[in-house]
Amino acid sequence: MTELRDAAVLVPVYRDTHGELRIVLVARADDGGQHGGQLGLPGGKPEAGDADLRATALREAAEEVGLASAAVEVIDALPPLETPRTGWRVHPFLARIPADTTWCLQEAEIVGILTPSARALADPEARATLPFTSIRFPEPLYVDGIDVDGHVLWGMTLRLLDDLLPRLLAGEWDV
Repeated sequence: MTELRDAAVLVPVYRDTHGELRIVLVARADDGGQHGGQLGLPGGKPEAGDADLRATALREAAEEVGLASAAVEVIDALPPLETPRTGWRVHPFLARIPADTTWCLQEAEIVGILTPSARALADPEARATLPFTSIRFPEPLYVDGIDVDGHVLWGMTLRLLDDLLPRLLAGEWDV
């Protein structure tokens, strides 16, 4: 079995002006990389200066989308998810952010921010078998996913949200 490499992601959440709980997703640039063209969460690999994986998630969120660490309240460290197929063990950190956050995208990596409601993502009717294409997957890869504004949410991020959303909507954390 291949040794898994660690990575960390931030799961930013906020309530909009109507009190609706929203999840912040990033649309990754379709550069042909391992996660090119996919919806995901801000995050990446640890660097030597990171004190721990929480620091990695905060640093990556600042670099990728301009989310200042001072504006982030990390609520909980969630259980890691392993993706042996791609070789990663991803450590997610749930974080509350201000509703009026201004984004500054690192355009070489991130081409957009999507903020779907947690309720919409948790709706079983939103699930479907959808075609995902990218430079890496020019022929459609049919995946279990959710259409989010024309992007396909699938894979590890969807698995993470499948566990997290019911807990968020049940009020397990004060968000």
